[in-house]
Amino acid sequence: MKQFISNNWLLALMLSFTLVLAGCGNNNQSAPNKDDAPASEVKQEKDQPYSVTDDLGNKITFDKVPEKVISLQPSNTEILFALGAGEKIVGVTDVDNYPEKAADIESVSDSMNINAEKIIALNPDVIIAYTIGDEATLQPLKDAGIPIFVIASAATFEDVYGDIQQIAEVMGVKEKGAEIVDAIKNQIAAVVDKTDTVNEKKSVYLEISPAPEIYTPGKKTFQQEILAKAGVTNIFEDQEGWIKVSEEEIIKRNPDVITTTAGFIENPEQEIKTRTGWDQLTAVKEDKVYYLNEDVMSRPGPRIGEAVELVAKTVYPELFK
Repeated sequence: MKQFISNNWLLALMLSFTLVLAGCGNNNQSAPNKDDAPASEVKQEKDQPYSVTDDLGNKITFDKVPEKVISLQPSNTEILFALGAGEKIVGVTDVDNYPEKAADIESVSDSMNINAEKIIALNPDVIIAYTIGDEATLQPLKDAGIPIFVIASAATFEDVYGDIQQIAEVMGVKEKGAEIVDAIKNQIAAVVDKTDTVNEKKSVYLEISPAPEIYTPGKKTFQQEILAKAGVTNIFEDQEGWIKVSEEEIIKRNPDVITTTAGFIENPEQEIKTRTGWDQLTAVKEDKVYYLNEDVMSRPGPRIGEAVELVAKTVYPELFK
């Protein structure tokens, strides 16, 4: 999900969970639907006021399409770029790194804290915020009269589709939002078509935090949906949420394939292979231990189709020859 500071493991781990949880929060409100939203929310004529409802239920009214945008979450930055609005972003977090142009935008947040003074000085037309963290930190921005559109961090693919549609409405490009959602669904469907031909699904262990504090996703997490769509079986899908697991339990469950997103440590695959007792695992014996790009696997944005394809290609490479 981000680039970590490799020489400060504890800081990296704390930041990792802050952002991963930001990608797995509850999003109980979907984007307004064209069929049931008021006409003012679906008709965005040029230079005419329009309103869009955010995930807190607040109806935000815009006199015109925003020209200057602050994004406080990497996944929303990716969505803005996918919508063709990347050039309108004037502030991001310091972990925004995709697409490459995002890294050149001024940082206004370390992803846990925001620089309110800097944001106010940039004079944005809207701030795309999220619901993780202390809402009081946004109060100075509210006091400055800057519109704040809150996106509840996606916990499911459907949530991601809703986020894309909401942000597309804010930016006055609803049709483009619909096109992106359709493209993602088609990419995932193409992967499912291939993996549906597999007679026996491979069992997979996904590690998002390495030893000694080992964590993995269970059911009701964003990564579980990625694994399921990729046609693999998560060895911890019988448990819920983010789980701290023991090495003994992983060895007992003996996965066919081991994957890791712990890119903030050096050579994570080798670190796993050389753990005491792990040489008895099928995945280690058969040299099926792989690093998966942490950004692709953790950000609930327009690359979720890529995440599904990445897992499927890693576990079933023969299906994609």
